[in-house]
Amino acid sequence: MASWAYPNNLAKLSFDLHDRLAQDHGGAELWGYRRVRCGQLTAVASQREDAHKLESNNHPSIDLGKYWAREPKKSSLLPHDLDWFDNRSTQAYEEFADTTSTAQVYPLQFTNSMARLAEQSGARIILGKVENINCCNINGAPEDASPLAASDDLTGKKVVSVTYIDKASSRQHTLPATSIVLAAGPWSPTLLPKFRVQPLRAHSVTIKLQRPVSAYCLFSDIHPTAGAKPISLEIYPRPNNEVYICSQGDLDIPLPPPGNAAEVSSNRCQDIINAARSVSGEMQNGQVTGRRACYLPVISDNGAGNGPLVGHTGLAGLVLATGHSCWGISNAPGTGKAVSELIFDGRISCLDAASLDPRRIL
Repeated sequence: MASWAYPNNLAKLSFDLHDRLAQDHGGAELWGYRRVRCGQLTAVASQREDAHKLESNNHPSIDLGKYWAREPKKSSLLPHDLDWFDNRSTQAYEEFADTTSTAQVYPLQFTNSMARLAEQSGARIILGKVENINCCNINGAPEDASPLAASDDLTGKKVVSVTYIDKASSRQHTLPATSIVLAAGPWSPTLLPKFRVQPLRAHSVTIKLQRPVSAYCLFSDIHPTAGAKPISLEIYPRPNNEVYICSQGDLDIPLPPPGNAAEVSSNRCQDIINAARSVSGEMQNGQVTGRRACYLPVISDNGAGNGPLVGHTGLAGLVLATGHSCWGISNAPGTGKAVSELIFDGRISCLDAASLDPRRIL
């Protein structure tokens, strides 16, 4: 999480809320919350005998947009406590953010903890697959409701219910509703057809290290050899001796249906592993514990900027909260606060949300 993330009006609020949540609910213990430093670097794969061979990767890749890098300072001197990255492989390094503006959480633990806290406050969580958002004319009766369709004009209508398949029983149910928050990431257009996102697939791996390492999040360009095309890695060590590493995205495989697992490319994951091990003895000696892929919701409409979209849709009772791209976990608390104000108070007061309004493109 970063106070310098995108967009500015949401990032600073979310960063402060992350800190407050961690202090109030034991975030350091429950979801690995901690402040971190961030650096960018360029490196050439080590030629030591035990280094893993790094092949030049030829996969078409798309930048995730997490950090807009500039050329780092031409210095091979890493901070003294950044001792888990090979200094001799480093060509340039620059720290661009410190613990005053940057932190991290373990996403799985964070989201599960937020769900538990919600339930303790009285929320009821139903696991299932939503099939339809049902609506009718503003002055119509619920029994006149029909599923929201691509051809529907959102104005002059209101939401009345959600139809879903319960995960536990596999039975279909319809739940009456006066307010619905659509936060389905890249799958949001399946329920709101007028909305468009570009589902960008991103691969990641996790490596378990033999010892704890310092809290530096690194944005790196790693070259197989001097002058060769680099592979860009984001490297995040976690408090549990695990390192999470992701690379650039791709559009190779279409978005799967909701609830289906993303297809994982073993070649792309191996590229990440080889690159990481070529510049770190700690990762060379670590154990690979996961190879994964996920889809990021990237706003594709020309007039929408870079997203996210948070606010009313024009359909009475339907609020959209998606399009966060790679900043979803970082901007989650601010998004939640803005949505809660919109539903309970009728307006967003915690930030200037004009640039986030979905009605700009719907």
